[in-house]
Amino acid sequence: MKLLKALAAISSMTFISRILGFLRDVMIARIFGAGMATDAFFVAFRIPNLLRRLFAEGAFAQAFVPILAEYKNTRTPVETRELIDHITQLLGITLFVITIIGIIAAPWIIYASAPGFAANPEKFDLTVELLQITFPYILFISLVSLAGGILNTYGQFYVPAITPAFLNLSFIGCALWLTPIMDPPVLALAWAVFIGGALQLAFQIPFLLRLKLMPRIRFRTRDTGAWRIIKLMGPAVFGVSVGQISMLINTIFASLLITGSVSWLYYADRLMEFPAGLLGVALGTVLLPSLAKHYNTNSTDEYSRLLDWGLRLTVLLTLPAALALALLATPLITTLFHYGAFTDHDVWMTREALIAYSFGLCGLILVKVLAPGFYARQNIKTPVKIAIITLVATQLMNLAFIIPLKHAGLALAVGLGACINAGLLYYKLRSHEIYQPQPGWQIFLLKIVTALTVMGVTLWFASGSDASWLTSTAMERAIRLAGVVVIGASSYFAALWLLGFRLKDFSRQQIA
Repeated sequence: MKLLKALAAISSMTFISRILGFLRDVMIARIFGAGMATDAFFVAFRIPNLLRRLFAEGAFAQAFVPILAEYKNTRTPVETRELIDHITQLLGITLFVITIIGIIAAPWIIYASAPGFAANPEKFDLTVELLQITFPYILFISLVSLAGGILNTYGQFYVPAITPAFLNLSFIGCALWLTPIMDPPVLALAWAVFIGGALQLAFQIPFLLRLKLMPRIRFRTRDTGAWRIIKLMGPAVFGVSVGQISMLINTIFASLLITGSVSWLYYADRLMEFPAGLLGVALGTVLLPSLAKHYNTNSTDEYSRLLDWGLRLTVLLTLPAALALALLATPLITTLFHYGAFTDHDVWMTREALIAYSFGLCGLILVKVLAPGFYARQNIKTPVKIAIITLVATQLMNLAFIIPLKHAGLALAVGLGACINAGLLYYKLRSHEIYQPQPGWQIFLLKIVTALTVMGVTLWFASGSDASWLTSTAMERAIRLAGVVVIGASSYFAALWLLGFRLKDFSRQQIA
């Protein structure tokens, strides 16, 4: 199976999930707007989301997939099955305990993560209740991540890619049918998280059964592979979660700002996550098992060429996405969120955050490509050291930007921090001679810059004034935005085609 084909399959499934995610956010914005209730929910949901990164999609995946790939390629099927059984047992027990502790300690967690809420007892108590309902999500989604790691290693990329859609479907269903009967109505969103986590896990079970890799309960705890994964997870927890830790610290800062700041950052982040999920998550998913296979077979040249392929695709697709987010911030926000309780003021505030986030989009996705270059080699220490530097730099920028730029300063700090992270990862890959750039990068970048210039000018004239988007109807906005996006994308890819780019140039064989 070709890597480009696998990437397209994952991106298409992710695209469906992200579209459903936008529908969910449109409904949340329309029903709840950006106020006390949404601030409370987004803070409560961010805690299990952070832990999801710590124990699931981030650290666990980076530690689990390379070792599972090693077992799959060098061990017997029985040994591989035993590894899956043992790591599932260890992960499940650990996270069950963490979930119970989290529910009991919810008030103290909110005191620590959103200290500004303590000044408003109603807001504080609501956030605690929401966190207690959403906290079991960490147990569900961690097991979902384990199942996804197994399926990805065995080439079933599309299943984990479409799985997040069930969380979005849960949000949509609960917003429609539970909101009218809940008191307060925002509790419906918390139950949507709980139900969505359970649905995602249930969806993946049949595919594990088909592969005959459904984990079994075992009480043997001396499996060396399982403990190697746990050992790698320790530093990986920090190394791959810097962005989420920065977002959590940003929530602490945002809770001290005016009401609505947390929500404005959330809506802007959701828009930024769309291209990050379509490309960054997809590339990381495809690259990690392939790189691990090259490492296990000592194919160092192919290892470097595979990284080069990932970096070129990232630059090719991420830079225009970042430019489009900045230039089309107001059209995007008005088209998706400017309804019901979401006011003109919310549009302008979210716009500021989105433009700030766009500066870091390329860095954010590059990290998804560069970090697997270390994790596939089971090298955790180097990314962790870089993560520490990035976290410190991000918080220093928070302190520098928050007074003049308010919530937008927090977004800018996260974006620039991602660029620092990517730059240091790239430097270390080069200095360790893990990655050697392939010929042609200078002319490649020159062509990209030329195409970006064409696209930027096109979008600038096609989008018109920001104020005109506020007064249009929903249908007018949607049709107009679709036209602008098509014109902008066409101008970019037409310019690339005229400069000699062809899709076949980015085709590579998938060998994992």
